[in-house]
Amino acid sequence: MSLEAGAGKPLARYAAWRRAGDFVFLSGIIPVNPQSATIVRGFQDIPAEARLLLGETGEFSTDAKQGPILAQSWYVLESIRHTIEDAGGQMSDVIKLVQYFRNLDHFPYYSRVRKLFYAGQPPVSTVVQVSEMLPSAEVLIEVEATAWLPQSR
Repeated sequence: MSLEAGAGKPLARYAAWRRAGDFVFLSGIIPVNPQSATIVRGFQDIPAEARLLLGETGEFSTDAKQGPILAQSWYVLESIRHTIEDAGGQMSDVIKLVQYFRNLDHFPYYSRVRKLFYAGQPPVSTVVQVSEMLPSAEVLIEVEATAWLPQSR
């Protein structure tokens, strides 16, 4: 699934991001490519180099259980990275993340992936469990981001 083909783009009529002074607010990003209407369902839907970073084992039982949340987490954070770069920033400019999970047991897997994007100090965070997300029950995670991008850069 190509990130360049639409990751981070809205699925409906809303802005992917909006600037307010020195702040950039991103809409919630889910693991769906709007160009192809494809939901990330597991390791098979992300690039091979990302699978390696995330620890794909090749064992069906392990990858079937951990793969969906690991792959979706990677896709969402990579989409945030693309969106922040489109706005003129980088991941280190992200100061806050709000993470929505259908199952809070997935948070440790997401946290492992987040460390790949924030090797140093991570952004401040809020974690919330929700009962459902659009467009389907296959979506396990949604993340909103706020970045500080001074206009004087």
